Amino acid sequence: MPGHFEERFRGPVLDRSRWLPHYLPAWSSRADTAAGFVLDGAGLTLRVPVDHPLWCPGLHEPPLRVSGIQSGSWSGPVGSALGQQRFRAGLTVREEQPRFEGWLPATGRVAIRARMSLSARSMAALWLSGFEDDPDQLRCGELCVFEVFGRALGPADDPSAEVGVGIKPFRDPALRDDFAAPRLAIDVTTPHTYAVEWDADEAVFTVDDEVVRRCARPPTYPMQLMLAVFDFPEWSTGEDDHLVPELTVAEISGWSA
Repeated sequence: MPGHFEERFRGPVLDRSRWLPHYLPAWSSRADTAAGFVLDGAGLTLRVPVDHPLWCPGLHEPPLRVSGIQSGSWSGPVGSALGQQRFRAGLTVREEQPRFEGWLPATGRVAIRARMSLSARSMAALWLSGFEDDPDQLRCGELCVFEVFGRALGPADDPSAEVGVGIKPFRDPALRDDFAAPRLAIDVTTPHTYAVEWDADEAVFTVDDEVVRRCARPPTYPMQLMLAVFDFPEWSTGEDDHLVPELTVAEISGWSA
């Protein structure tokens, strides 16, 4: 899908021609994977309220709750193993998903302007995941634009964050695992711009236009954007069940060659 992309989330409703407000619903259902979010005219805030259900309970370990949107989706029929981001062996589709193609860049640039509020039991991320619609091609690798865990944040009086970026091959034998989480002197509760620009030779990851990592030979097949905030109940300290993690996005932009 060549061309430029810009999303400022300024409308009163989410643009469903670009975004599906569910997290990998084929392995569960749309009803049970609906994102919690707010559109206030100045951006999108994804949230995990205290009463948000577990995602794929009994199937995913560790247990998690998630609010996410994605720019692509599809699945095979109920009972098949045809779906995206198969996270364990033996998964079968529980609810068939129609084919949806919002924005699926294969090479180019993706940038996000965002801030987040996280505790030690939560994380937020933007990653590009292979659309994975050809069962004969293991096109399931990922480019992680940012991955931030609340438990890896520095103290409030000296803010910093471990920002995960790089390539995760998963089952794609053509890719090499090339992921790291360098500590950066940034306060993630304030807005920052996280970006990746890539072609067949190299992916360059930046934060506020400063190069963080370079990774050779990234995937160049169509990939969907996955934007989400997560809560991990097993990481609770016993005094944090009232906390609501949030990821607030002012803009996502980029281009695809």
